[in-house]
Amino acid sequence: MQSIRISSGHTLLGFVFLVLSLSACKVGRNYQRPTLAVPDQFRSVSTTDTDTHTVARLPWRTFFQNAELQQLISTALTNNFDLQIAVKRIEENSAYLRQTRYALLPSVNAQVTASTITPSRNSLNGLSLENFIGSRHLEDYSANLGVSWELDIWGKIRRQNEVTQANYLQTFEAAKAVRTALVANVANGYFNLLFLDAQLDIARRNLALSDSIVRMIGLQKQSGDVTELAVDQARGQQQTAALLRSRLEQAIVIEENGLRQLLGDMPGGIPRASRLENVPVADTLQVGVPVQLLANRPDVRVSELNLVAANARIGVAEASLYPALVISGSGGFNAFQASNWFMFPASLFYSVAGGLTQPVFQRRQLKTQIEVARIQHDQAVIQFRQAVTNGVREVADALVQVEKLKEQEQVAATRVATLQKAIANARLLFASGLANYLEVITAQSNVLQAELTLAEVRQQRLSAMVSVYRALGGGWQ
Repeated sequence: MQSIRISSGHTLLGFVFLVLSLSACKVGRNYQRPTLAVPDQFRSVSTTDTDTHTVARLPWRTFFQNAELQQLISTALTNNFDLQIAVKRIEENSAYLRQTRYALLPSVNAQVTASTITPSRNSLNGLSLENFIGSRHLEDYSANLGVSWELDIWGKIRRQNEVTQANYLQTFEAAKAVRTALVANVANGYFNLLFLDAQLDIARRNLALSDSIVRMIGLQKQSGDVTELAVDQARGQQQTAALLRSRLEQAIVIEENGLRQLLGDMPGGIPRASRLENVPVADTLQVGVPVQLLANRPDVRVSELNLVAANARIGVAEASLYPALVISGSGGFNAFQASNWFMFPASLFYSVAGGLTQPVFQRRQLKTQIEVARIQHDQAVIQFRQAVTNGVREVADALVQVEKLKEQEQVAATRVATLQKAIANARLLFASGLANYLEVITAQSNVLQAELTLAEVRQQRLSAMVSVYRALGGGWQ
């Protein structure tokens, strides 16, 4: 490092004026969003318009109108541990952001010192003191203020402040992303519980039906119409329904415990009165246009703010190549006797100096820092484009699920009605001797699977609706 010091008052003031006139410029380029190849509309089967209205701007209370679900989401947004940690990160970076307000101001230090020394009588200092003041005992008292100010000529400090501000906004957007994910996860957890409840009802109905079929075939065996094999197969179907019931009861407890954890609470039950088939599912959702993801999706905003910070770091690295000017000064009172310490103006002193430091032998290291900063900027550009592309894909996937699952539910509902009619006919035919027991058992098995499939498709439709809302960036409002 090469340093130049300027001590003349008029020269220093003139130099400072020149430097201040140059400090309005900043090294490095101001941030500009990179070009993105965003499509005009989302890919879906039926969406062909470019309407800018989007459900992402709806508050979650408006999007989810089920009172039980609203209460669960509200509790989660208050007590969830991940969200509390995200809020603390905002507070942490907010403190750093407040610190940047003073980065351009000079630092001021106050110092008060008192010292005493008695050198040896045979030392040069002792002889000099005795000849000068008539005593070998020397005291020194000083009180002063010191000021040091690095002028931000090349905008290095201001670029660093941009980095700090971008980091703060990243934590703010990250908290939004946690809220979005939390709202979606609570909604999916609630819908999963309703789905498991519906499957449990189906299993219990089929278990009751299996009991009646076992009794009916048992009576047929007593009359000699069927063999013991028919009874065993009917009991096997009954045991399948009993096993399914037990597994579903287990799954419900685990799902409730997981949902309670999202609520920031200990494991326990989730009171609910709603039924899966009574929860409304939106047939169509307004999704807007893909470019709106840049403003609506918190994770995309986090990625762009990371790019903003990377761009500012290039300016910081480039500014390090240029001279740094530091102006320092100090003043106060100094005396070698306590009684004369604050005597004005005899004990008053001051000094002003300016230092210009130019890197010399560190240039390769500094150039490497610039190269690394630019490479990291290029990485941030790629990550930003990746985040946007991923967001558009998630919306497109969710949209096709919403549309196709509606068709699948209609088919599944029709299939259930057909098979329920088939098992009723099979029981009547079996009772009249026109059908064998295998046809009854097969019809019952088909109904069980069809009803379970219908419940699953209904749950998937609700989940797809949540996926659209989350993929568009909704839920943090």
